[in-house]
Amino acid sequence: MAFRDLIPWSRNQELAPTRDPFDPFFTLHREMNRLFDDAFRGFGSFGRVGSPLMEGRFSWPKIELSETDNTLTVSAELPGLTEKDVQVEIANGVLTLKGEKRAERTDEERYFSERYYGAFERQIPLEGIAEDKAEASFRDGVLKITLPKTEQVRENVKRIPINKQ
Repeated sequence: MAFRDLIPWSRNQELAPTRDPFDPFFTLHREMNRLFDDAFRGFGSFGRVGSPLMEGRFSWPKIELSETDNTLTVSAELPGLTEKDVQVEIANGVLTLKGEKRAERTDEERYFSERYYGAFERQIPLEGIAEDKAEASFRDGVLKITLPKTEQVRENVKRIPINKQ
């Protein structure tokens, strides 16, 4: 038996027609592959598992943090959602994004899906943020939260000169 006979499909071809897509072993194989792909996607990059930066590799929605001298901006990709589907809260130095993405179709019509549906909650720890001045906007499936920094945090920054050797 050739090694290629053990692989149910290749990049250029669909599932083998002799394979029943509802075969329980085939389904187990596919789900195990997806599980390992999701689990190991973030390895090899900076950060350690369990740190706030690495949590984004294993959770949804995916976020992007950017910072200037005066503000911290959090952007979250939320495709298929509207501002009514998302709730943004900030308390005790923790920014919380939560909501729910509902399925557009019933299960009878769905043959196969890799899309994510259901409730989500993402918490991002923050320090030195003026919580009462936070602003949020939602456009084209991207939630953008602007968080002004407090004066105290901006004053506590000390530049360290870099010496040429």
